[in-house]
Amino acid sequence: MSQSNKSNKPFSLSRLEDATLGAFALVPSSQTLDHLVRYLSTWSGSEFSIAKFYKHQEIRSSDTPLPQQVIYGLLPIIRWLTSLERNPPPTRRLHTIERLQGWSMLLYYPLEHVYYLLTHSIIPQKLPLPSPFNGSVSKPSGSFIDLDAGVISRLSTRFWGVYVLLQFAHLREDRRLLMLKERTIAKSKAISVLAETEELKNRRDALWNELIVSLGYLPLTIHWSLEQGLFRNEAWVGVFGLIAAIAGWRSGWKATAQPSTPKETPPVPEDPESAPLEPKSTVMDPDIPVGLDAGLDEI
Repeated sequence: MSQSNKSNKPFSLSRLEDATLGAFALVPSSQTLDHLVRYLSTWSGSEFSIAKFYKHQEIRSSDTPLPQQVIYGLLPIIRWLTSLERNPPPTRRLHTIERLQGWSMLLYYPLEHVYYLLTHSIIPQKLPLPSPFNGSVSKPSGSFIDLDAGVISRLSTRFWGVYVLLQFAHLREDRRLLMLKERTIAKSKAISVLAETEELKNRRDALWNELIVSLGYLPLTIHWSLEQGLFRNEAWVGVFGLIAAIAGWRSGWKATAQPSTPKETPPVPEDPESAPLEPKSTVMDPDIPVGLDAGLDEI
């Protein structure tokens, strides 16, 4: 009976998404992979943007070997997509957005690796195709695949652009959840409301910072994904690249800062009428959290 109901379960886009974008749910977790990524993850997001900026400015980060690029590129993405299926975000919409972002990066990095191999003459620009009809795949068929470094670079940048566009949708959903949390805290009289208000303030600041980073990346991805480019003056590339790099550095700096020691809050009695009288200048109204209404309605 249950098998019949399961087989007759109507088709839905959610099931299709789980079967395709959620395919990493079938990948077993690996403690070795987690340990490797933790050990070797020393690059920040701002360094990623600077490396990308240098690459397209012909200053290049050519001293970075391909194995290191794989470690800093593909392995964290695989780990992210795997953990995403085991610890999904709070909403279905965020889950879909992050799945799409992960897959866009999963397509971006291999193309970047091919670009690296081509520009360093590690692989030829023409690869012979094996013939399936001569009984040996080692014998060429006479046909070749042309690998154009410029085309591959533009294609990889377009996948990066997909990630950036999805980030705007991510930030919009984050803002919606943040506003819901703010309304909940505004109605709360718990002692921890001050700490939660400070946390919301930091989260709102982080959202603004991520928005600036994405606004810096967006014109760059458009410029580098077009054959003729977007800007006639390359100085704009430097301007937007600097904006994204500074915002990324600021985000990393605040994320690694030591947490501030919260101020001790005097206990609030459950029954206000039973509380001992104190001088009026030292009484804090527990119904009005400090700083809660200081600009939290806009982001």
